[in-house]
Amino acid sequence: MKLTTDVLHELRVPAGEPAHLATRSTTDVAARWLSRHDQSPSGAHVVGAKELAQEDLHEFVEELAAAQELLWANGTHAILVVLQAMDAAGKDGTIKHVMSGVNPQGCRVEAFKQPSSQEMRHDFLWRCTKVLPELGEISIFNRSYYEDVLVTRVHPELLERTHERPAHKDEAKFWRHRYEDINAFEHHLHRNGTRLVKVFLHLSRDEQKRRFLDRLDSPAKEWKFSTADLAERGHWNEYQAAYEEALSATSTSWAPWYVVPADHKYALRALVGGLLVHTIDQLDLRTPSVSEPDRAALRAARASLLAET
Repeated sequence: MKLTTDVLHELRVPAGEPAHLATRSTTDVAARWLSRHDQSPSGAHVVGAKELAQEDLHEFVEELAAAQELLWANGTHAILVVLQAMDAAGKDGTIKHVMSGVNPQGCRVEAFKQPSSQEMRHDFLWRCTKVLPELGEISIFNRSYYEDVLVTRVHPELLERTHERPAHKDEAKFWRHRYEDINAFEHHLHRNGTRLVKVFLHLSRDEQKRRFLDRLDSPAKEWKFSTADLAERGHWNEYQAAYEEALSATSTSWAPWYVVPADHKYALRALVGGLLVHTIDQLDLRTPSVSEPDRAALRAARASLLAET
């Protein structure tokens, strides 16, 4: 199955246009992507949205496994998934469920925390550049170089620890240059065979509160909560403004942003799975053909095996 054009269009931030996060839903997709089961015969089991989304996710996981095999076999392209979100939006769970069917040999997850002293002695893209996927691979960035136009935008004092200290009068230019650097970097990746799937998990403040309380009230989940999460929640409006500007400035034709409603995890996971399948499908990959000399070698190998006693 595939995500419809209407769904893709609704999730995508058009190049050169505002992201309009304030008016985007955190719960629903207006396009009827689950509508195929809406009509049920009288007396038949009526399938709910959650069950439908889980069915969709199962199909996408199977399709992604097959698509990954073609990606690996061809070795002509790589897939880079960039996940950005507020705390508790579901990045880890999305990775766990969507990538559950892929071959671990061809898939890597990179999580980016506070930069090390070595990383701060390089440009802000360096630590991500050195772990980019090889051709044939899928890499997932759990947070990414976008933290350097998000966290540092909300907490500009962090830049004091780096070699980049924008003068106050040049602050607007500083951020504009970072967006330009990101766009150029992603264009370079695209031209060299890496396709980007950039997803913002759009969570509401109320749902984040509910998930934080759920962690605090559950002994099995307490370890997930950090007091730093609560401190960052205090900057909610500043982060929303930073995301709005960053997504608007860096959604391009070669690396668009997709804003996926994150209040319902079952829908979030299915939609992200569909975006990945869509991206690989666009490559129109085929099973690699075998040359005639190689085919002759295969025939000889088969004959040799059959001749064994």
